[in-house]
Amino acid sequence: MTDQAQLHKQLIGTVTAKGSLRTEPWKRAAESVARHAFLRSGFFRLVDGSVPTAWAPVLEGGAGWLEACYEDESLVTQIAGTIMPADIRGKIMRQPTSSSTLPSLVLRMLEDLQVEPGHTVLEIGTGTGYSTALLCARLGEEHVTSIEYDDEVAMRARAALGHQAMYPTLLSADGLLGHGDEAPYDRVIATCAVRTVPAAWIEQTRPGGTILTTLGGWLGSSELARLTVHDDGTATGPLLGGGVSFMLARPHMPPPLGLIPDLGEGKEREAIIGFDVLNDWTSRFVVQLAAPRAQRLTTERDGRTEHVLIDVETGSWAALYEENDRWIVRQDGPDALWDAVEAHLGRWHAAGTPALEEFRVSATPQGQNIAW
Repeated sequence: MTDQAQLHKQLIGTVTAKGSLRTEPWKRAAESVARHAFLRSGFFRLVDGSVPTAWAPVLEGGAGWLEACYEDESLVTQIAGTIMPADIRGKIMRQPTSSSTLPSLVLRMLEDLQVEPGHTVLEIGTGTGYSTALLCARLGEEHVTSIEYDDEVAMRARAALGHQAMYPTLLSADGLLGHGDEAPYDRVIATCAVRTVPAAWIEQTRPGGTILTTLGGWLGSSELARLTVHDDGTATGPLLGGGVSFMLARPHMPPPLGLIPDLGEGKEREAIIGFDVLNDWTSRFVVQLAAPRAQRLTTERDGRTEHVLIDVETGSWAALYEENDRWIVRQDGPDALWDAVEAHLGRWHAAGTPALEEFRVSATPQGQNIAW
C-alpha cells in the first residue's frame, strides 16, 4: 500500500470513528475520492505564535504536504481574495478567503443532506472541488450542479475534477442566485455561511426537497440548518447543532466600519448582562438574533478596555466596560442595541436556555425567522 493510500485509509477511519461518515454509499464515495488531488495548488499553514496571524505556503511535494492533505483539518487555499500559495515566499498577514473544509464536516453535511439515487443537487461554494467530487461519486456527475463565486477558484476546481474524469455542471457565478436553468433541485447544499436563506434557493428547490446551509452572522456564531421546502414557497426546519462554522458568502460579509461614532456620547447605566456573554457560542448566536446588523470591536478609552457593538447602517452602538465587578453600558443611536440584547437573552433564559438544536428556522422569499 502506498503512503497516499495508507493516509487515505487512515482518514476514512478517523471520520468514521467521529460519526461523520455513517452509511455505506457515502463511505464508498469517500474511499473513491483522493483529497490530495484537489490540493495540488498547495495551501497555507498557520505560523505558530504569529501576532498578527501569519500564514506560510505549503506547496505540492513540500515537507508535510501529503500528510496534511489527509489530516481531518481545514486547509486555507486562498488569502485576500486573490493570493494563492505559489504566489508567496515567506509569510503573509492577510485574511483567508477560501479553504478546503475539514473532511469530517464535509462528510457529515453530505450525510445530513439525506440524498437518494436520482436526486439532483445544487452545491453552493465549489471551493477546491473535493465535496463536488464526492457528490459526483455518490450520485453521478449528471445530477450535480456546483457554483463558485471566485473565477480563479472555479477554474482550479474544474481542472481538478477533469483530472478525475468528473464533469458536473460547474459555474462561476453568485451562488446566492442559484442556477434556474437546472431547477428544480431535490437538494441544495451550501459550503459557505449565509445570514439569511436566499430566496432563489427556496424557489429553485422542489417541494419536499431539502436546503442544508450554515446560518451565521457578523458576531461569528453560526449553525447548520436543514430546511424542508413546502408547496407554498416557504421553508422550515431545525438547527442541527454542533457549532458548525464556515466563511460567510462574500455578498453577506459585513460592510466596513468606516468612521467610528463618538463613543463618549450616549446614556450610561449598569448592565443587567455583561459583554462576556458573547464568549459563549450559543449565547452569541442569540445575541446575533437580537442585533443582526451589529459588528463587534474592542477599544481603549479613558484607560480602560471597552467592548463595542455597532450597527453602521443605523448608527446605533453600545459600549460596555467592567468597573468594580459590574458591567456598565453606554449606548446611543436610534436603536438601544444592548437593551434589545438583554431583552432577547432574558426571554431565552426564561425559556430554560434551550440548546441550538431546539431552535427552528422559518424562511420565505421575503425573509426569515429563527426562534426556539
